[in-house]
Amino acid sequence: MSRDGGAATETEPEVREPARPEGPTDLRLVPLATAAWAAAACAVGVAGWWTVAGVAVCLVGAAVLSAWGVVRRHGDPAGSRGAVVPGVAAGRRLRATAWAGVLLCAAAGAASAGLHAADLRRGPVPVLAEEYARARLDVTVTSDPRLTRPKVRGNTMAPVSVVLDGEVTRAERSDGAVHRTRAPVLLIVPPGEGREEWLRLLPSTRLRISGRLAPPSHPGEPFAAVLKADGSDPPRIVGRPNASQRTAGELRAGLRRATEGLDPDARALLPGLVVGDTSRVGPELRDAFEATDLTHLLAVSGSNLTIVLLLLIGRPGRAHQVERGGIAPRLGLSLRVTAVAGGGLTPAFVIVCRPDPSVLRAAACGLVALLAIGTGRRRSLIPALAAAVLVLVLYDPWLARSYGFLLSVLATGALLTIAPRWSDGLRRRGVPGRLAEALAAALAAQAVCAPVVVVFAARVSLVAIPANLFAELAVAPATVCGFGALALAALWMPAAEGLAWVAGWPVGWIAWVARTGSALPGAELA
Repeated sequence: MSRDGGAATETEPEVREPARPEGPTDLRLVPLATAAWAAAACAVGVAGWWTVAGVAVCLVGAAVLSAWGVVRRHGDPAGSRGAVVPGVAAGRRLRATAWAGVLLCAAAGAASAGLHAADLRRGPVPVLAEEYARARLDVTVTSDPRLTRPKVRGNTMAPVSVVLDGEVTRAERSDGAVHRTRAPVLLIVPPGEGREEWLRLLPSTRLRISGRLAPPSHPGEPFAAVLKADGSDPPRIVGRPNASQRTAGELRAGLRRATEGLDPDARALLPGLVVGDTSRVGPELRDAFEATDLTHLLAVSGSNLTIVLLLLIGRPGRAHQVERGGIAPRLGLSLRVTAVAGGGLTPAFVIVCRPDPSVLRAAACGLVALLAIGTGRRRSLIPALAAAVLVLVLYDPWLARSYGFLLSVLATGALLTIAPRWSDGLRRRGVPGRLAEALAAALAAQAVCAPVVVVFAARVSLVAIPANLFAELAVAPATVCGFGALALAALWMPAAEGLAWVAGWPVGWIAWVARTGSALPGAELA
């Protein structure tokens, strides 16, 4: 307003809060998480005595270093205090404490792996597996059923079987002896007429199965035995899935119904992109995604949750400005309430997408992104990522040997550390901001992941960077429309089908990028 009460003739400049200084990146949790990760990877699958010895060595070393730090702090002779610069002495004590923390985390990682491995070797199921015995078992399904990929054995094609993870709760031997137990198994169902019924099973469903047990092919496998079911008859269900899994199953089935009218590629890819349902993805399309290093789009990743959270809060850099992005400020929600609401989405995300290790990893990475959105500070992201890695490795030590987990952590770390610097460099050279961010993200992720792919997969793709760059243009609209179709399918199927049709266009673009890139020279170099 003007001084005389009339309307102002000029628009007042917008007031913005100054950006917070970032400061140096806090890396203190990184060596702790790395130590737990390395120790768990080494301890999984080795003899129990080696694990006990390793834990003991780490604990003794941590105790010695801690005692040395205490002695240096309180027990230095009066005459020697002046011989050492106080700052240098304090630095030595801090280094001793830091190394003690590293050894303690290594001991925790090894102990967690040892305890999990001991659980696999305990009870009647491993004994029956060593005897290749037949048994009748009560099994609780713990994963979605999936089909094995066809393999060629000599001059014949091996049939496609149904595979799922389960937990044995009751084992009845052929002599009638009954045992109560809890042991994870890998269940294999041979091909036959009952395959569709097996594929419709939901996690937490309880089955009664007769079959033959066998030991795992490798000592580091996360299950106690392999159970091959007798025949391929429909499963005998003795207990329904719980309410949360039934709800999640209905949502996933609704998304599949909403995509029925799409072209084959979009029909197969959209459920995989949104909730990790790859049951419709054929071998040819999967090979194209592998050749172009786009397989991360076929599994649920942290980007799925991040995109949804971005709709709520907007870009991280604007989180603490007066004009925040996203729909939350338009709904009158404060930043703290919005962050809590975003955190509440994570359990629902895990339930709908199944609490598999890859989904738990995605949820952890999504929470890291939520922290960025809520604080607008990059320096807090690396400690959050390290803490997520530490918790997940202690919770599930087999993640320490997971190829996908390694790639996910490396890619997330690159996006948090390398990509911002490369993006700034590209902008200084005249590249537009959005394009610079996309280029930097694709280049940074490929730079850290390509060496791992070469070592583990024994191949490299020369088209991976451009393929990921072009595909990334369609990921956000496909994910947003896909989640919208998922939510609307239970309320109004025509609206869900309309959103699925809209999502089919960007999903079709992703499939075209994969197929075109895989046909180019240099797509796969062994």
